[in-house]
Amino acid sequence: MDAVATTSFIHAFEPGTDANRTPLLLLHGTGGDERDLLPLGRMVAPGAALLSPRGQVLEGSMPRFFRRLSEGVFDEDDLRRRTHELADFIKDISRQYGLAAPVAVGFSNGANIAASLLLLRPEVLAGAALLRAMSPFAKPPRADLTGKRVQLLSGAFDPIVPADDAERLATTLASNGAAVDHRTVPTGHGLSQADIGLLKTWLDKA
Repeated sequence: MDAVATTSFIHAFEPGTDANRTPLLLLHGTGGDERDLLPLGRMVAPGAALLSPRGQVLEGSMPRFFRRLSEGVFDEDDLRRRTHELADFIKDISRQYGLAAPVAVGFSNGANIAASLLLLRPEVLAGAALLRAMSPFAKPPRADLTGKRVQLLSGAFDPIVPADDAERLATTLASNGAAVDHRTVPTGHGLSQADIGLLKTWLDKA
């Protein structure tokens, strides 16, 4: 698919009001932007600091976090490069805002790069909630995810993410030491009230 890169991470930041809340890194899906997941962040983690970057790749006019070759087929070289760029941004901007390592909350394309962050740069995240994620790599790298909590929320009727692919991602993360909570909700690729309830409960335990 045709894609061009922009040059820097435009982002939104909302300071936290609850020091006990872990900051959230909000990662939008294809065609979203830095504002898309802010309402979700406020809903599931009231009082948490919210950091929400815009993807640097354009597919047509739609922002993404990395290139894909077709639906469900990722440009893994670009994914690796973009993952390291995003990780460096997270480190730098967290230092600037005085944030602890955040929990990523990613949807679709954002969930896929969050999974990639866990496998390539786990030190920048405290954990991750992966909403409609796929396995980002055909041959996943090894990573030490000991102590990382991961929630994976899949859609029972998702036409984009095959059930066995999501299960493979859950197995990959767990085999690297993550504490994985994989749930399947009765919906498609879009988010539902069931997702919001499960995510809020999971975050409340962070």
